[in-house]
Amino acid sequence: MTYAEYFSYVKTQFMDADVSDIQEHLAYQFNITGEASGIFYVEVKDGKLYVEPYEYYDRDAMFTASAKTFMKIIEGKLDPVVAFTLQKLKVEGNFDKALRLNELINRK
Repeated sequence: MTYAEYFSYVKTQFMDADVSDIQEHLAYQFNITGEASGIFYVEVKDGKLYVEPYEYYDRDAMFTASAKTFMKIIEGKLDPVVAFTLQKLKVEGNFDKALRLNELINRK
């Protein structure tokens, strides 16, 4: 799978989330390693969700993992906290906001 194919799939998965009631600003950068490696960000701003294939410098948290690990997290097959505990997911930044990732994933 190429990065473009992977990003397209991930964007579709995230865009199903209803974030209309989230007024807090959340900004996450995802660094994908290995197959389909690349960078994208997910931002919630003013109750709207944005997913773009760019680096986000003013992020709250940055996640680094393989494409396979992110796929499992996004599909709800792997809890991000468990992935972090198993050292399959690296997290930098604001951990309180990083924990809200699971909330975004479960809003489909």
